[in-house]
Amino acid sequence: MSASATAAQPESARHIWVAMSVMLATIMQALDTTIANVALPHMQGAMGATEDQISWVLTSYIVAAAIFMPLTGFLTARWGRKRVFMWAVVGFTLTSMLCGAAQSLPEMVLFRLLQGVFGASLVPLSQAVLLDTYPPEKHGAAMAMWGMGVMVGPILGPTLGGWLTEYYNWRWVFYINLPFGLLAWFGLAAFVRETPIDRSRRFDLLGFALLSLGIGALQMMLDRGQSLDWFANPEIMIEAVLAGLALYLFVAHIFTHEHPFIEPALFRDRNFSVGLVMIFIVGIILLATMALLPPFMHGLLGYPVIDIGFLLAPRGVGTMIAMAMVGKLSGRLDARYMIALGLGLTSLSLWDMTLFNANTDGWDIVRTGVTQGFGLGFIFVPLSTITFASLAARYRNEGTALFSLMRNIGSSIGISVVMTYLAQRTQANHAVFADYITPFNLALRHATEAGVYSLTTPQGLAAINGEVTRQAAMLAYLQDFRLMMWITLIAIPLLVLLRAPVRHTAADSELVILD
Repeated sequence: MSASATAAQPESARHIWVAMSVMLATIMQALDTTIANVALPHMQGAMGATEDQISWVLTSYIVAAAIFMPLTGFLTARWGRKRVFMWAVVGFTLTSMLCGAAQSLPEMVLFRLLQGVFGASLVPLSQAVLLDTYPPEKHGAAMAMWGMGVMVGPILGPTLGGWLTEYYNWRWVFYINLPFGLLAWFGLAAFVRETPIDRSRRFDLLGFALLSLGIGALQMMLDRGQSLDWFANPEIMIEAVLAGLALYLFVAHIFTHEHPFIEPALFRDRNFSVGLVMIFIVGIILLATMALLPPFMHGLLGYPVIDIGFLLAPRGVGTMIAMAMVGKLSGRLDARYMIALGLGLTSLSLWDMTLFNANTDGWDIVRTGVTQGFGLGFIFVPLSTITFASLAARYRNEGTALFSLMRNIGSSIGISVVMTYLAQRTQANHAVFADYITPFNLALRHATEAGVYSLTTPQGLAAINGEVTRQAAMLAYLQDFRLMMWITLIAIPLLVLLRAPVRHTAADSELVILD
């Protein structure tokens, strides 16, 4: 065996350990995006909170993570990626324990806010570590491993959260992070190498303040808009104006400041810019479907919560299988073809979901879920690879933070849009269906003659109204699935703007490692 092959074996083993360590950190953070949702009603009862008050448990985490995620690039340049990563894991794990031990709503909101602060950098740092650890020809396989944590975590979160809450206690949805955090920290300490530190880089306070205000106001608007009737409420109006004005000033600032918070040169890379738009669209589909299916299955099909979790879990299995296949195909098949296949499968599954009805069984849920998970797996990994294929290594920390931020903003916007559209279409459908409830309706007359309904008693009219509402909601869900199908199809033309991966020059791709 040659000396080079002998030296490559320990390095290959280190790559595997690095991947496992960052995967644990990624899964830990990704799970927390959805696992707490299932436990909210139990937290509400334990803390004596109203529905509006308990929603701050989710809002505080989402807003804090969104604000601090763009800060990842500066922190890693100033103090080193490994150091920042390890402190983020420690902080996220400790605040998870504090969330589990919280005794009041103010404590829970504060600890969730801190959890969002520490968790903001976990996903972008894990992606940056893998991109720099693995050689360019293995970036596809590396992104497949990373993508499993990012994509499967939110999908399996409701299942795991429902099981822990049902058989143990809602506090265990936070305590479950302890083993993940400990193993991730030891792996990072042992196998990840430190990156160069640039003490000369200045902190653009104004740029960070404008971006934080814009993102924070946008996330607050999206999270609270549905419950506050959107722009009919002054709070939402103020948040919309703040978000628009702050983000406009931030864009103007980064193109005119000598040392901007985010380098405009990032966006000169066409693949990176197009990739941000596409991951935004993927974010819409990723969590919007998961926001719609549980109330659809529980409210209209009558499934218990625990069964809903198990029926949605195969979606994650489809994603994992697809990502494993993509890892093998990367380097052999053009990433753009794999993304096109994934978008096609995702659109097909959403079209299939528009055919759901009141008699839809569990197999239909599983079948469409696996197809959609398979499609998302074929989108996410090749897109993550091709987005950074031509981006210089010195921009990776900021680039991965923006990539994750756009996915999260897309998810927030997607959930807000589909839930608002659902409420609006339910009302509109109810009004249309109610026009047919007359004594002259032949089908209704047959039903009343058979004793199924009564038009002369309050109970009979209430039963008819309940069925009209049920059918109106059913159609509204199908219309939502159709809307998401069209959003997915809109992304396909963007593929022509992506260029085939180009290797960096030595100057761009070189990374100095500090042992």
